[in-house]
Amino acid sequence: MTQTTPAAPAARTDRVVVVGAGPAGLAAARSAAAAGAAVLVIDAEPAPGGQYLRRDALAGADDRDPATALPPGVEHRPDTVVWAIEPVPGGHRLHLRTGPADDPGRTGATVDTRALVLATGAHDRALPFPGWDLPGVYTAGAAQALAKAQRLAVGERVLLAGTGPFLLPVARSLLDAGARITAVLEAGEPVTGWLRHPGGVLAGSGKLGELAGHLAALARHRVPYRPRTTVVAAHGTDAVEAATTVRLDRDWNPVPGTERRVEADAVCVGFGFTPQTELAVAAGCAMAEGFVRVDAAQATSVPGVFAAGELTGIGGAALSAAEGEVAGAAAARLVGRDPRPPLAALRRVRRGRRFAAALAAAHPVRPGWSTWLAEDTLVCRCEEVRAGELRAAARERGASAARPLKLVTRAGLGPCQGRVCGRNVAELLGDPRLADGFARRPIAAPVRLGELAAGDTADGADTPAGRR
Repeated sequence: MTQTTPAAPAARTDRVVVVGAGPAGLAAARSAAAAGAAVLVIDAEPAPGGQYLRRDALAGADDRDPATALPPGVEHRPDTVVWAIEPVPGGHRLHLRTGPADDPGRTGATVDTRALVLATGAHDRALPFPGWDLPGVYTAGAAQALAKAQRLAVGERVLLAGTGPFLLPVARSLLDAGARITAVLEAGEPVTGWLRHPGGVLAGSGKLGELAGHLAALARHRVPYRPRTTVVAAHGTDAVEAATTVRLDRDWNPVPGTERRVEADAVCVGFGFTPQTELAVAAGCAMAEGFVRVDAAQATSVPGVFAAGELTGIGGAALSAAEGEVAGAAAARLVGRDPRPPLAALRRVRRGRRFAAALAAAHPVRPGWSTWLAEDTLVCRCEEVRAGELRAAARERGASAARPLKLVTRAGLGPCQGRVCGRNVAELLGDPRLADGFARRPIAAPVRLGELAAGDTADGADTPAGRR
């Protein structure tokens, strides 16, 4: 049997490739370009900016907006997903698909590089509760995206619940879009949590003005803000009509007798963020507590692969941009350029990580959330796997690892491939290590069988995916 060897990288391996065009990816591209490196930015979105810098479509955002503009000469491939990554001699090969996800005419291409910056960001984390699969239940990020990009409110009476400071800008976006927010429910104890970490508060002092603006907006609209309270059930026949809220103890167990039914036609939930680690895991990057482990230059454990932004820890746009600047400079050096040391960015990274550590400590997801679930509560919505089935599989069939658990229950085998349910399943069964198993998949984005059969066009060919 003849063993085949992967083809050598194409001539463009001197180019820095950045995956993701949010604050981290934009900063990495600018930093590498400033050092004189050729740069390719690949992004699944139609325009750069990510969630934080998302453009207002109805306001007619200027393509030359300095916040989202890429430097001249940087190649940008929008509407493009990286569905697989593989090592090749001298670097890595990325397999791409360009075009809307529902377009059967998407084009394919491969890109080789020896300097890869992963800046894939994170997505909202939603915790399951009875009724969370009803129409009218949204993640906080989805509600904000509609409000910011289209000026659309997800409902007339919106209940916002979760934990973390992200709830406040979401509430403000919804108010600007015309929604009436019945309450903002914070499951934790933010004031107490932050007072325990004064160093983190000091590191994030630049955000205090922004915080004050959000709180002032809530006060003007007379929106109640209730700590240690959350939504534990949504009610309705064909859509959300009401929700049950409850007070929580320190571990997030419901306090008996504090249940309250609140009318609402939309419920938005956000319990922090889950990093999008599929490509990093596929590349073999070492992980630590669910995040990619990096050194001072944002280099991962895999030579030639750097990571920046929410992949390395949830800390906000400023930290993401600082990490991106450092990663871009390091990647440029790897391809033979001589960038100026990003000393200011390194200082911002250190300060930002102090804030991120305090943020994680002040807004943890407590284990009591699992007590909100009934036995028939859906945990994996794609495959309609219920909490009772998961517990029974672990208890009675010994399904204690990700692969057997998937095979026995089908949790994580649906269209989202465990992106929504994987972390929740792991915590529900008391083994956080299971989450890495759900993130370990060779195909990082949905592709059709026909696309796999058709193959990809080599980098540099004159295809729609490769034109500028």
